[in-house]
Amino acid sequence: MRIDLLPQLNEFLELFDYNAWANRTIFDAVAQLPGEQYFRDLKSGYGGIHGTLCHIVWAEQLWLHRWLGKPNPAVPQGTDLKSLAEVRRRWETVEAERGPFIAGLNDSRLDETRLVKPSSGGEYVHTFRQMFRHFINHSSYHRGQIVTFMRQLGATPPSTDLILYYRRRG
Repeated sequence: MRIDLLPQLNEFLELFDYNAWANRTIFDAVAQLPGEQYFRDLKSGYGGIHGTLCHIVWAEQLWLHRWLGKPNPAVPQGTDLKSLAEVRRRWETVEAERGPFIAGLNDSRLDETRLVKPSSGGEYVHTFRQMFRHFINHSSYHRGQIVTFMRQLGATPPSTDLILYYRRRG
């Protein structure tokens, strides 16, 4: 059954803007941490703050490459990124490359599909609509982990909640 009340392009554009705002907020917050805390292995799936940020940026680049029909990023999980400055530069590059792609979208393209071959195996066909939702959810999930890491380290994390984004926009 198709639900005709699905968000259209403007909602996705807003969510992309939210994601960029939330990423900038996290980058600014973790930049205040001492290097030892930023790089500390907190025994998470990606280590700690640095590894999780690298994963977010790598995944955002991976999905953009899929949308553009480009090969996967050369180094998996962003393990080539050795500093917060490198992670942020990579994200800014991805964000800049994503801009023209997003600007060229229209409502009818949301149901176009791409074949996705995850490194874990299999082949899946997803609409842009589905991939965009996953992309936003994925980055939000891992930003939430970084917030928890900051609390564990005794730092005060920022809020990157969507409702706060709306409130700040007025």
